[in-house]
Amino acid sequence: MPRVLLIEDDEAVREGLSLALTYQGHTVEAVRTGEEGLDLLTSGDNPDVVVLDLMLPGVDGFEVCRRIRAAGDLPIIMLTARNDDIDVVAGLEAGADDYVAKPAQARVLEARIRAVLRRTSAAVVPDRQAERYGDLTIDRDGLVVTRLGRPVSLAPTELRLLLELSAAPGRVLSRQQLLETVWDQGYLGDSRLVDACVQRLRSKIEDDPAAPRYVQTVRGFGYRFGPL
Repeated sequence: MPRVLLIEDDEAVREGLSLALTYQGHTVEAVRTGEEGLDLLTSGDNPDVVVLDLMLPGVDGFEVCRRIRAAGDLPIIMLTARNDDIDVVAGLEAGADDYVAKPAQARVLEARIRAVLRRTSAAVVPDRQAERYGDLTIDRDGLVVTRLGRPVSLAPTELRLLLELSAAPGRVLSRQQLLETVWDQGYLGDSRLVDACVQRLRSKIEDDPAAPRYVQTVRGFGYRFGPL
């Protein structure tokens, strides 16, 4: 049974989403502040996914997201008070895997949770040998990426994005194609999810993220994997 940590300061929203997610089969731990959520995560009983409000008292959701992502690859879905470009982009850049705008409908949040858990547990391309591209090595069977011989810690969505792009070096994939294959089959999402994930991935595998060697932008089309 999937375990959800819900961090939300609004009591009505917290109770409503907790009840709805519990009814849909999740085990829900709901807390009011970022500090409480971080304390729970350091206690050793980790959830399968975190649903995180951005506008929290004390330590805000952006900082909570950064701390969770710095500690590991736990999936994060953020709740935004509105579909605000600045909030959405900042949250994605902080490490969130997806977002839901308030007022959050329980069925929409449930679908996003199911999708992010599928991405966490599923490999993209089985039965392949480790591949070397310059100083980057991708082991598809073991789902391990190393750079200069050292493991690279990638969140599940970052890993799936790299696996998808590198499956056919030189092939250009549009943002919509990547949304459908990496985020979820038939997923109608926001292209900013792709751009933010690309930015995070570049920060981990590129010598100079501003002049990427591996994950290259094809202006007006999408992304491709090099080096070419």
